[in-house]
Amino acid sequence: MQKSKSMHVSNGRAIADVAGSIINSDHFNVTTLNYFNYTFYEFNSTISNASACYLVLPNLHPTVLSNGTWVNGTSCYDPYYGIGLRGSLGILFACLFAASITLTLANLGKHGRLFLQQEKRFGAIGRRWQWYWMCFVAACGIIGGASAVDVDRDYLQGLAIILQSFFFYLMIPGLLGVVWEEVRHWGSWQERQAYDQDPFSLPQNDKRSRKEFFMPLIFYLFAWLNFFLNIPRNWGGFDAQSSAEEIDITARPLATDVRFKMGAISALAAWCIICWALQHAIHYYKPRNRGAFKSSVGLIRQTPIRFLLTIPLLLIVIGYTLSASFLWELHPGNIAASVGWLYGLGYSPTFLILIINEVDGFMRRNEDRELIDQRMSRGLAIDAEIGFPRARKPWWWQKAEDRFLTPEQRLKALTTEIGGGPATSRNIQRNVELGILPVRRPEDDEEPFRDQEARSGTAFAIGDSDSDSGQSVSQRTTSTTASRPQQVKSMLDV
Repeated sequence: MQKSKSMHVSNGRAIADVAGSIINSDHFNVTTLNYFNYTFYEFNSTISNASACYLVLPNLHPTVLSNGTWVNGTSCYDPYYGIGLRGSLGILFACLFAASITLTLANLGKHGRLFLQQEKRFGAIGRRWQWYWMCFVAACGIIGGASAVDVDRDYLQGLAIILQSFFFYLMIPGLLGVVWEEVRHWGSWQERQAYDQDPFSLPQNDKRSRKEFFMPLIFYLFAWLNFFLNIPRNWGGFDAQSSAEEIDITARPLATDVRFKMGAISALAAWCIICWALQHAIHYYKPRNRGAFKSSVGLIRQTPIRFLLTIPLLLIVIGYTLSASFLWELHPGNIAASVGWLYGLGYSPTFLILIINEVDGFMRRNEDRELIDQRMSRGLAIDAEIGFPRARKPWWWQKAEDRFLTPEQRLKALTTEIGGGPATSRNIQRNVELGILPVRRPEDDEEPFRDQEARSGTAFAIGDSDSDSGQSVSQRTTSTTASRPQQVKSMLDV
C-alpha cells in the first residue's frame, strides 16, 4: 500500500484525507472513502465500514464513485476460493447421510409395523424411537456437511462455519438418543419375551421395575443438559477468524468456554447410563454366571455385536467434543484445524453408528412375527408333551387358533361358538331354520307398560241380554285368534 499519510485504528488503517491513494495498483478517492468511514485492513486486503466490505486484492480492480457506489466490487462474503478438502468431505458425508435416511425409513416400516394387538406395557412407540433419532441425526449431518462447502469458498467466514458448528453439536444429543433407545428397547424386548412365556415371572413392583423406571429419566436429564448447555448460545463469534487478534479475543474463548466443557461432561454421564442399562438388561434377562471373571466374560458374550461397536464409537465422538472444549486446535469451528479431527473423530463414527443399525435392522425380524413363531413353537411343544397330535383342523378351528389373539381373547372367541357374544348372521339363520322366531307387533313396542292381559288380547265382552252372548263369544274368539303370535317352524311355513 502506498500513501503519503496514515494512522492506525484498531487492527486496520484509516484512509487519510489526501488527494489520492493507491491500493494494490488501484487509485481510490481518499476523500470519498473517509466520508463514508471506510477502513483498510492490510492483513487481509479488505476495505470496510459498518455496513459493507469489499476485497482489494491484486487480481481485483474495484472503483468507488463519489456517491459511495462501488463498481466492479467483490463483497468480502462472496464465494472466492474453490472447494477444498473440507468441502469435498462435507459433500461426501452429506450424500451418505441422505442415503441412510432411505434405509432408516425402510427399517422403520419393517420394525414399526404391528402384527399383534398393542399392549400397554410394551407400546409400539418404544420400538420406533431409535429410527426417529436416526433420521434426526442424519438430517443434522446433511446440513453440516453441505455447509462445509461454503466454509472453503468464503474469503471471510460467515454463516457457513456457524451452521456447521451448530449442527455438529446438535447432532450429539440425537446420537445419544440413538444408542440409548437401541439398548433400552433391546432390554424391553428381552422382558417382553419372558413376559409372554410367563406373565407372573416379572412383577411391576420389584427392584428391577423401579430401576427401569428411573433409568430413562436420568439418561434424558443428562442428554437435555447437553442440549441446553451447547445449543442455546450466541454462535456469531465463530465467524470472527479473519485475524489472530480476532481469534484470540472472540472465537477461541467462545469455543472453549465452560458451557462446552460441561456439555461434553453431561454427554459422558449419559454414555455411562447407557452402559448401566445394558448391564441391567443382561443381569435380569440373560443367564447368570457365578464369579467376577465369569460374570465379566458372560457380560461381553451376552452383549449383541452391534452394541460392542456402537457404544465405543459413541465414546469416540464424546471424547472428541470433550477434547475440543479444551483445545481450540481440535474444535470443529476452527477453520484452520485439520479436517481429520472433524471428519475422522466426529462424522465418521456417527455415520458408522447409523450404518451398523441399518444393517442390523435388515437382518433382524419384526418382533411381532418373532413372538408369533415363539408362541407356535411353545404350542407344538405342549401338544407333544401331552401326546396330542398336530392334526389338520377344520376351517372353523382357526377362530380359536388365531395367532393374533391373546389367551383371554381366544377364550372369548370360543364362547361365540357356543352361543355367547353378539348376534351374527349365522346364529340368526340357525334360529330361523331350527327354532321359533316370534313375531312382534308394533304396538307392543309403543306401549311397554300395558297390562299383560290387555297386551295378549284376551278380553271378554259383557252384554245385558242373552242375545248378545253369541256376538260376545264371536268377538272373544276372533280377538283371541288374532292376538296369538304367528309361529314359524321352518322357512317353508313363511
